[in-house]
Amino acid sequence: MGKRVAVIGGGPAGMIAAATAGSLGKDVVLFEKNNKLGKKMFITGKGRCNITNAGEIEELIENIVANKSFLYSAFYSFSNTDIVELLRQYGVETKIERGNRIFPASDKSSDVIKALERYLSHEKVKVELNKEIKSIEKLNDDNFKIIFSNSSEQYFNKIIIATGGKSYQQTGSTGDGYMFAKSLGHSVTDLRPALVPCEIKEEWVKELQGLSLKNIKIYAYVGSKKIFEDFGELLFTHYGISGPIVLSMSSYINKYYGSKIKVVIDLKPALTNEKLETRLLKDFEKYSKKQFKNSLEDLLPRKLIPIIVRLSNIDEDKFVNQITREERKELVNLLKNLEMSFSDFRPINEAIVTSGGVSTLQIDSSSMESKIVKGLFFAGEVIDVHALTGGYNLQIAYSTGYLAGLNC
Repeated sequence: MGKRVAVIGGGPAGMIAAATAGSLGKDVVLFEKNNKLGKKMFITGKGRCNITNAGEIEELIENIVANKSFLYSAFYSFSNTDIVELLRQYGVETKIERGNRIFPASDKSSDVIKALERYLSHEKVKVELNKEIKSIEKLNDDNFKIIFSNSSEQYFNKIIIATGGKSYQQTGSTGDGYMFAKSLGHSVTDLRPALVPCEIKEEWVKELQGLSLKNIKIYAYVGSKKIFEDFGELLFTHYGISGPIVLSMSSYINKYYGSKIKVVIDLKPALTNEKLETRLLKDFEKYSKKQFKNSLEDLLPRKLIPIIVRLSNIDEDKFVNQITREERKELVNLLKNLEMSFSDFRPINEAIVTSGGVSTLQIDSSSMESKIVKGLFFAGEVIDVHALTGGYNLQIAYSTGYLAGLNC
């Protein structure tokens, strides 16, 4: 006991790590380069803070995209029910919403941050704000030197790096932790945006800006290999596509970055090709005296019609009763397989989380201690782990933070 512990980063992982270490009687200092704690946490869940997810632990692990087996020990050591109970002790009641997402009953992320600050205070953690760290040096078996940007120095026996990723850089997550890790001999896997909108090559997408499609199915392919599929809501933007299922897709396709990726939308997933053709025949009978361009209003959103007409290669002025069986079959195929070419992700600064980070092969999953540098620990997004939306990424932060704080 009595060991000096430095926790670098005042987000959820850092706060839980620092308070956990403090609860064991350790002398803990939490360094945050911003003027307040939890700056990124403040904007999560559109400012409401999606604290965690109420699913079973196995369900939580299913929603981890990268290195899920690394998180078993962490998730079972400090679970979703543990964080909910901890917050309740410090004054935050919670509620469960669609998709098992857990939010504060007040809908205010600031209440969650305040509760964690009370926890830090209760465990006598010293919090130092506006403290930017320039470098970390390992001196000997039980000593580290931290050098700050103003050239001052402090000495610690243990260090927990919980600096976050590279997304939302205005909140202070500018990738410092990766630099510290590399300087101490660790490998950092490729850093890419995850849970991020996608840019699309086709120009026609821009014409659909602002159009939201609900209950559609999306697929992603590399060559003939299907790498993703999901059902839900998609939004067209001036650069491409966004919305919940696109954010999820981005996390799965980023490991294929650099390959030719095809995105396919099924506009009518509830109907088979045959049923869709029957439906189309009904509409064509109803509008048999109309031109093709005016015959799809019952089937598609108005904004999408001119695009589908153009892509169908059927003359827009052709009367519906002149459309051939072949043309109709091609139209059905188009509605079930609207193809686009992925060109890029939006910048990492627009991503919800970072894919990549300190290699999990160099971290002990049962303690979060480095396998390379004794006394050095990692927690949260700085590690090469990330998940889908729904409270899972915050749970990673608490669980890894808890293990680091417990074992430092």
